[in-house]
This record gives sequence, C-alpha cells and structure tokens, in this order.
Amino acid sequence: MPALRTNEFDVVVVGGGTAGAVVASRLSADPGVRVCLIEGGPSDVGDESVLLLRNWINLLESEYDYDYPTVPQPRGNSHIRHSRARVLGGCSSHNTMISFLPPAGDFADWVAAGAAGWSYEEMLPYWRRLAVHIEPVAGKDRNPLAADFVAACHAALGVDVREDFNSAPFADGTGFFPVAYHPDSGIRSSSSVAYLHPHLDRPNLTVLTETWASRLEQSGDRVTGVRVTRDGREEVISGREYVLCAGAIDTPRLLLLSGIGPAGHLREIGIDVRLDLPGVGEHLLDHPESLILWEAARPIPPQSAMDSDAGLFVRRDPGDERPDLMFHLYQIPFTRNTERLGYDVPAHGFGMTPNVPRPRSSGRLRLASADPAVKPALDFGYFTDDDGYDEQTILDGLRIAREVAATEPFRSWIAREIAPGPHLRTDEELSAYGRAVHHTVYHPAGTCRMGATTDELAVVDPGLRLRGFANVRIADASVFPTMTTVNPVVAVLMIGERAADLVAAGLPARSDAVTPAG
Repeated sequence: MPALRTNEFDVVVVGGGTAGAVVASRLSADPGVRVCLIEGGPSDVGDESVLLLRNWINLLESEYDYDYPTVPQPRGNSHIRHSRARVLGGCSSHNTMISFLPPAGDFADWVAAGAAGWSYEEMLPYWRRLAVHIEPVAGKDRNPLAADFVAACHAALGVDVREDFNSAPFADGTGFFPVAYHPDSGIRSSSSVAYLHPHLDRPNLTVLTETWASRLEQSGDRVTGVRVTRDGREEVISGREYVLCAGAIDTPRLLLLSGIGPAGHLREIGIDVRLDLPGVGEHLLDHPESLILWEAARPIPPQSAMDSDAGLFVRRDPGDERPDLMFHLYQIPFTRNTERLGYDVPAHGFGMTPNVPRPRSSGRLRLASADPAVKPALDFGYFTDDDGYDEQTILDGLRIAREVAATEPFRSWIAREIAPGPHLRTDEELSAYGRAVHHTVYHPAGTCRMGATTDELAVVDPGLRLRGFANVRIADASVFPTMTTVNPVVAVLMIGERAADLVAAGLPARSDAVTPAG
C-alpha cells in the first residue's frame, strides 16, 4: 500500500526536541511560513511527570525514553543505557536542565575545526535571545549538604565560589548551578515549554506527535519528503526546506536509513547508497563521568531543584582559560553501576562525579540492521584516546574528590566511603574502578559534525547545510565539531536559534500568508 502524501509545507522540522522546538517556533512566528514539526513521542502539555524538573530521574528507561544500549566497551562500562527523550521538547524535557553558556574557547575550537562564523562573539546574540528562563538554583531549593560541599571545595582547593556561573567567564569555581526552571512551580523551562506552549494555536504551525520518521525521500540533490508512521499508517510529509533536529543518535540514524552515509557500511547492511557521505555516524562524543560514593552520616534534607544542584570545576592546565575537570554533586545515591560490582547501596548516600569536559576519545554510530525498528549500534570508544588523557582526568578527579571529602564542613556529612572504598589507593586500582563504574551524562554529540566544505568527513557546512543537498539542514548536537566543556543544552538551543535565522533568510516571501493567533 503506497504511503499517503500530505500537503506541502514551507519547512518540515524532523524532531521536536531541544533545537527542533526552537526552529519551529521561530520560523512559524512569520505567518507566511507554514511549518510542520514532527515528533516521535507524545506531547508534554499538561504532563507533570515530564514538566516537573525533579522527576527527571524517573523518566530514564521509561515510556519517554528510547533507551539505547551501547556495544561492549573494552576500556569502559559496557552496561550503559543511553537515554534519548521520546517526548515533545526532547532532552530538554528529560534532563536536569543545567544550563551554562559555553566558554569562548569552545567556540574557538569550533572555528578552528572549520566552523567559520561560529565564534563566541558571533554566538552571543543567540544566547541573549534564548526564551528559556535560566537562573542559579533558588534559595528555597538549596540543600545544606550542597551548601557545605561548596564551602569545602573552596576551602580545600582555593577555587572561587561562583554565585552565577553565567555572569562571567570562569576557569574554575564551585557553586550552585544555573538551571532552566521556574522555582515557584518546579516546572522545567524546556524548549517545549518556552518556545512551543505559548504558540500551539498558530494556524501555520502543525505539530505531529507520536509520528516516527524512518526515511527521507530524495530526487537528485533535493529531499522531497519525510516518510513517517503515525496512527499505524505510513505517510510522506513534504516541504520546500527540511531541518533535521532528531539528535546526535537519531539524525545520523535517519540519514543512514535513507542511504546517506558511508557507502561500505550501507552496502554491508543492504541499504541502497544514495550518497556516499563517510562522516555520518563518525566522531561520536560523550562526557564520561565516574563516581565516588559515600554513605551519609545523617538523613539528607529534602530540598532540591533536581538532586544535582551544585558542582565544581577545576583547571589542571594553566595554559587554558577553561576548566578541564568537572564534578556534579549528586544528593542521592546513584548506585546503578557500583551495585553491579557488589558495593553496598546506602539508605542515605550521595556522591561526586568526576567528569571529562573535553574528552579526547571518540567512537561511531552504525546501523545494526536495515530495519528502522532496530536500535542502532553505539560505540563511544570510552577511554580509547592514545595519550590516556580521559583516563587520567577520571583518576585525578577521584583523588580531588577525596580531598574535598576530607574537608569541613562537607566531611561531617560522611559516615564512610563506599566506593571505590578506602582500600583502593594506587593509580592502577583507581583507574580500573573509575572506568568500570563510569556512567554517561547523556550528552552524545558530533555524529554529523560541522566543518569546512573541503573537509571530507564534515557532514554539514558552517551554514548547517547537509553536504550534497540543496534543501536540508541539520540543527542539533550531532553538528558539534568538538564537545562543549559544559553541559551542552544551551549550545543546542543556540544552534536552533541560528538555524532558524539561516532557514528564514533563504525562504522566498509568500503571498498567501495567514495571521497567527498568539
């Protein structure tokens, strides 16, 4: 049975996530632009299980999670499940919404990697116009445990206490995180809440939820439609311009299923090659982080924004203006990986998570089958960098965490170190432990990376245009040339803002404009 074909839109946005919601909202603000936003999951409107920020941890491996496994990691944790949000707003509806403006050096790295026009100065206007509400964790949500942690980091390491990490560039520091949420209600300020909810009544904005995109229809150098499944039937949704915002896993997955990617891999799994684009799925990045876990000496007070409200940045390399080691303080016992190794699960516990801000290891994404229903194979290549930088960063982090733990007033909260345990002291012991229990902060990126037109492995150019196609752009974390030092959600929102400008600049004026409400 042939797929039904819908009316043509001006712009079809595939993926209603962090960036996709921004693109659809900004473009549909022009009543003359007909926008269709395709989202594989349900709406978040009125769904407090999604909207309440502190419930984020209960969304993992739930109906709102695509829940992707990883292939075996010889030097890392092979048991990691990568959460990818299946809901309007994407990962901004699913994560902790820790929201940092990336440092200038991150954008300088992008420019050096071929992303001309993406400097810090050129990106600041997009930061300033973000619609999400970002503020440091509110006073009512500040837990005494986290406050004492901040004080101990300052005392032990001499780093400054940052009242607002986004107020000025920083090389190190400790403090309560900036978070995109509304403290009075506890509602997250996701891209869906901030960009879509106020405008869902626009007559020129069509939002299709529970609609799964499986292939791009093509003719020559143009995409002519997106093949989707909704309500149990196939359709082809057509537009003049297409923006792929399905994220660093599902955007390259969609390209590969459409015959766009490394020719050898496509032939191997039985997909006809439409365009040999070797960079698709390569350069898979993530922020790995390990864990030092303590049993609490007393019950932890309940107040919190999202149970990881404060943290620490350390700069080990004085030649860089950016931190190179990050820690989250988890006010709950995150024991998924330690319990598997036989460690105790405390009734009351908390931990510090040494994190690699700019990892040097990378991996790749491949399809496991030509069947769109089969999950892709994710190989992050954790701790495989040649110089051992990522491994050393985790090792240094575990030792620094012990320094903080030995310092008051944080020390008084600790009954004992559960993991790795005080008996593990050598570099070899701590490295083996740190890699065995490491987790992810759910930050996959880089699989359709942006670069110069002369870069054969670049998937998009600095205008976010998909190589080989005249009417397709990509706007999500897959285009990252390098990983951001900080949590990437703000960078993804800024990419969405810029993508909307780039698409709008190329759209011809229409004579049959409609006037949107709101």
